[in-house]
Formats: sequence, structure tokens, C-alpha cells
Amino acid sequence: MNNICRATLQRLSIVSFAFTLLLTSAVALAQQRALTTHVPEEVASGAAPLIGHIPATQHMSLAISLPLRNEAELKDLLQQIYDPQSPSFHKYLSVGDFIARFGPSDSDYLELIRFARANALTIIDAPVNRLVVDVEGPASTIEKAFHVALGVYQHPTESRTFYAPDREPTVDLDVPLLHISGLDNFTLPHAKNVRASNSDTSGKTTGSGPGGQFIGSDMRAAYYGSGSLNGSGQSVGLFEYAGYEVSDVQTYFHKLHQPLNVPIRGIALNGASITCPPQSCDDSEQALDIEMAISMAPALDEVVVYVGNYDVSIFNRMASDNTAKQVSCSWGWTDDETRLDPIFEEMAAQGQTVFVATGDDGSSSAPNYVWPADDPLVVAVGGTDLTTNGPGGSWKSEVGWRGSAGMPSKNGIPIPGYQQIPGVITSSNGGSTSLRNIPDVAAEANTNQWSCFDGICTGGSGGTSYAAPQWAGLTALANQQAVADGKATLGFINPAIYAIGTGSDFDSDFHDITVGSNGKYSAVTGFDLVTGWGSPQGPNLIEALLSAGGPE
Repeated sequence: MNNICRATLQRLSIVSFAFTLLLTSAVALAQQRALTTHVPEEVASGAAPLIGHIPATQHMSLAISLPLRNEAELKDLLQQIYDPQSPSFHKYLSVGDFIARFGPSDSDYLELIRFARANALTIIDAPVNRLVVDVEGPASTIEKAFHVALGVYQHPTESRTFYAPDREPTVDLDVPLLHISGLDNFTLPHAKNVRASNSDTSGKTTGSGPGGQFIGSDMRAAYYGSGSLNGSGQSVGLFEYAGYEVSDVQTYFHKLHQPLNVPIRGIALNGASITCPPQSCDDSEQALDIEMAISMAPALDEVVVYVGNYDVSIFNRMASDNTAKQVSCSWGWTDDETRLDPIFEEMAAQGQTVFVATGDDGSSSAPNYVWPADDPLVVAVGGTDLTTNGPGGSWKSEVGWRGSAGMPSKNGIPIPGYQQIPGVITSSNGGSTSLRNIPDVAAEANTNQWSCFDGICTGGSGGTSYAAPQWAGLTALANQQAVADGKATLGFINPAIYAIGTGSDFDSDFHDITVGSNGKYSAVTGFDLVTGWGSPQGPNLIEALLSAGGPE
């Protein structure tokens, strides 16, 4: 086809799309709008040129979110659940209790189901907590159901196209919707792991992996030691945007001559695939998450890998299942509090802890790379550069890793109450008194780690991706001890961590890292924007977390 024909067809496509816009503009004003925005600013401003229309037959999946009820009551309850002086301290809700008090009403949920079916959308998942409904269908059906036209645009800063709606979606439905995920792919998720050049790993010889690289069992030895806790009775949930090859994990432990006794269970959402063939898929993030979690807690009941296309679907299924009391996420994307916080609030109310890697570009990390680490309801995990007393040895020293993403929130997230207590934000750490500061804690993340992925095993990997599942595994150890002691599990640990950090025994519970910089910020005594409160002195920190107190 010559250039003239191509240009003509492109003009025809745009004219056809413009006509579609004209038709959709006739939608009645009485239709219900979702409570969040869906049109990328670059589309609304014209910065992203329109180049066509999405094919009518293109198969798409969406995640439709409903808002919570009684949110003021929920926020008050969460404050009581994490207040050691409250009679409700650590008295978590079951999924059923949460639904009854705060979830969307049964009638609203059924009305949304009826709406989807009436508009020829196929329901592929409807978790019991009623917060999210996953649907699928051809693009033309989705356009009609939500009264939008889905255009194809040239990305203004990346060498790719993306699709997005021309206007905010509306629905012929009396039920209020919170958000409709999947109407655009303007931003793509980023895994928070890095691979270094050979020069970046020279001189590191204290790990017990090939070439002196660190492996997961080194992290257990450094941060927990030789104690008997192993995660028995606990599960770790992993948030993933792509599948994994279990053979990579099996190879990892086989080559290290270590047993693999933890079942790995995959749950697919939004039509995603659990498997990740090396020739067409990169499972470096997913495999290392599994390897790190199991290495820290080698007798977990299971690792549950949630694989999906949309954040709300993945986190919501974790909340709805409520089987993993510790969850790790090492991905970043563009989002806002509005659509995820209802799910994070449910997880906190149910006693689940969410760990999120902050990222690997230091203080210059972009907002859409950091998120959701700066959400106030997650534990943000930064990175360090660890030295041990020989292969498989104890902790020797640690500095802040240059790639550790730390800063006051670039997404404009307000400072949470647990960061407003005296002794957290100081003149020396450069934290904000109005914005959420990250990270909260940290662990080894330098590019001196050995792992197996994509059908190979190699060193030179790193990133805060390694640190987040380490913390999830350590929390599984703490929750194992809590159950053995007849206590409630820890739940959202940030209120306790900040109380410990400003207490008199801080230095015995955390390794206070005072050396290292991530660009703009430096590690200092106490809390800082490179390592947060530091890395765990496992046995002591576990004891401190379990001794947080509360009424009998």
C-alpha cells in the first residue's frame, strides 16, 4: 500500500471516529457517571494525537468497582483496631462482617450484575466482598454499554500507541460506580527489579550464592538468624501482572541444594495467564518474589500468586480470599487513592499487611513508578546494601542503597497520622510535614543477588523487588509466633513500627542505617527517606511487634 492510500485510510478512520463521537454526545444527562476519572489528561488536552479507532471486535476485559458504604464508621473502626488502648485492638473483621457493615449492598451488587448481563458483557469473576466485578466483551459492546468511543492515540513520550475513551463513561444504572479499570492502557505497569552490569557486582563476596552473590537464605540468616520460626501455618500472597514458570523456582532451590517444601498456587484474573513461557514472557519479577518469600519462611503453608491485568482485581481478590495475612507487591503504575483505598481498608480491617517495593531510581523515581508504595495503608519498602559476616553469616553492616526510592509523596498523598508523632519528621531527614513520606522500612536490594528466571540462573540482579517479599516472609514468621502465643496476627504494622521507631528500644529492633544516599536524601539516625526505620533485627523486632500491647 502506498503512502497516499495509507494517509487516506488514516483520515477515513479519524473521520469515522469523529462521527462516533458525535453520536455518543447525545447521551442523556441523567446517566450515572463513575466517581473517578478515566480520560488521560494527555487525551483531554490533545497532547496525544488521535490516530484511529480501536477495532470493534477487539476483545477486552474490565474491572468495575463499587464504592464502600459507611466510610466514616470504617475509618473510626480502623483507628480503634490499631490503637493498643482500644477494646477493639486487633479485633479484626471477617470478610462476611466487612461486607455486612461496609461493602456495597446486595441490591446494588445484583443491579450491577444485571446491568452487565443486559449489555452483553460476560462476567468472569465476582468476588464475595462485592467490591469488584470483572467482565469481558468486544470493544463495540463496551463502547455501547459505557457510552464512550475508544480511540487509538500516539503516546506523547513513549514509542507506542495506546487506547483510551474520548469522554468519561456513563451508565444507564442508578447504582454509583467507583471506577472502570481497563478502558485505557495509557500507562503500563513496571516491575521494580533491576539487572546490573558486571562492574556493579565486583567486590561483593559475602553471599553464599555463585560468585559471592546473595541468595534468599542469606537474607534469612542476616535478618532473622537461626531461630525455629519458619512460617508454618501462614501464607504469603504475591501481586503480579504476569505469570511465572514454577520450573524456575524449582531450579533455584535445586541448584542451591535446598529443599522446596512450599506449595505454589496461582490464581488468574481478568483473563491473565498463570504461565510465563520464556520465549514470550519475562518472569524475573514473579520468580524472584516467590524465591525470596520462601527463602525467608521455608515452611509456609503456601505462596499464592495472584496474576491479573488490573490492580483493583488483584488486590480485591486478595482481600476477598483473606487467606494470606502478608502480601507483597513489587510493581508500580499510575493510580490514585480513590479506587484502591477501599480495598486496602478492607485488608487492614481483616488484619492483612501489604508490603510494596518503593522503586529503584532513588529520589528521582517518577510518581507512576513509585505508586502504590506511597499509599498510607501499605508498608513502603526501600533498599539497602548489606554486608554479612561471610556466606550465610549474620548481619555485619548496611548502608542505604543509591537506588532506594524515597521522598515525600510525588502523588500528593497527605501525611498519615502515624508519621505525625514526635520524632519522625526532623530537620535532618528532610521529610515533609504535609505529605506521606517513604519508605517505612528497608532490606537488601543492591544488584548482587542471584536468582533463576526465564529459564536461566544468574547474578547481578537487585532492586526493592527483593526487599518487599523479604519483609512479607519475615512477617509470616511473626504471625506464626502470634498464633502460637494465642494472639491475633499483626495486621497493618505501620502504626506499631512507628511506635517502635520512636521508642527507647528502637536500636535493638531495627538496624538503624545512617550511611548512604538516594540522590536528594541521605540516611540519618532514626527515620529517613532512604531506608525508613531501617532493616529488621528479626527476633527482637518480632518480639516487639508481638508485645505491642492492648487490652486483654
